Amino acid sequence: MAISRDKKQTLVTELTELIKNAKSVASATYTGLSVKEMQELRQLARENDIKLKVVKNRLVKVALQGDDRFKDADLSDFKGQLVYAFSEVDEIAPAQILAKFAKDKNNIELVAGLADSGEVQSAEVLKALAELPTKDQLRGQVVSVIAAPLTQMLGVANGAQRGFAQVLSQRSEQL
Repeated sequence: MAISRDKKQTLVTELTELIKNAKSVASATYTGLSVKEMQELRQLARENDIKLKVVKNRLVKVALQGDDRFKDADLSDFKGQLVYAFSEVDEIAPAQILAKFAKDKNNIELVAGLADSGEVQSAEVLKALAELPTKDQLRGQVVSVIAAPLTQMLGVANGAQRGFAQVLSQRSEQL
């Protein structure tokens, strides 16, 4: 069933707002996904603060033309049945969520993405982004790198105290 012109206009306005606020957008084919699998994908996206939209590519292209960053972008990769993932928080989260879901399901494949800077990203770039650690993982790595010298220094200090205590203990046993 065709949607009305008013509904299309509302969708374009909503997409324009999503694109304007998004740090990144990723798209993937979803042909052959069951309703249950699509619900799983939506749940996974919701848990990671990602908004999923299944809309006609033509409407997305109209919304992109309303954004100065994407007026001259090559949008030829956006074809077929696509699900779009928008993130206002994390630059790589949409690609990671779609790629994570694609590992379990053969019916979904990354197609293209949009960066906050206005560039269109290929499927290869999205796959590379999906393999990067998340922001939380990176923060944990930074903290562990900063804490490592302190931890080692405490280990050395405790070792010296332990050794001194053992020497005193052995000496007291001898006396």
